[in-house]
Amino acid sequence: MASNIAYAPDIPTTLQSVTNELRRLQDLLLLAEDLDPRVLTDFRDVVNRVRHTARAVHQYGELIADEKEPNPVGSILAGERIRTVCQLCKLLDADLVDPEIRLQSGQLLGLYNATQELGLRLRELIGN
Repeated sequence: MASNIAYAPDIPTTLQSVTNELRRLQDLLLLAEDLDPRVLTDFRDVVNRVRHTARAVHQYGELIADEKEPNPVGSILAGERIRTVCQLCKLLDADLVDPEIRLQSGQLLGLYNATQELGLRLRELIGN
């Protein structure tokens, strides 16, 4: 993500454009019928992550402006990622038992390996 910052357009202009688009999308959602709940859940999750990121950056800016010792934005964002992963795990658990959802064995193996590595790291941090 950090490498993309150098190529990012003017942030305030982009934020205003996305804000306008989200307002337009809100109007469309109010008129929509028969939307896939999984698509809506995914959209809500992304919007929540963006909202939490914006809040973290805002908090960091206020701490800098007040000349207080800031909590690193990375720590705030890591906390948000943990919350998001917990939420996604619950959704994925439901997907895994849904007979209409077909997942490739390579995807499942990749997920298994990633969760095993994460589990080992968590065990080290928790001390169990």
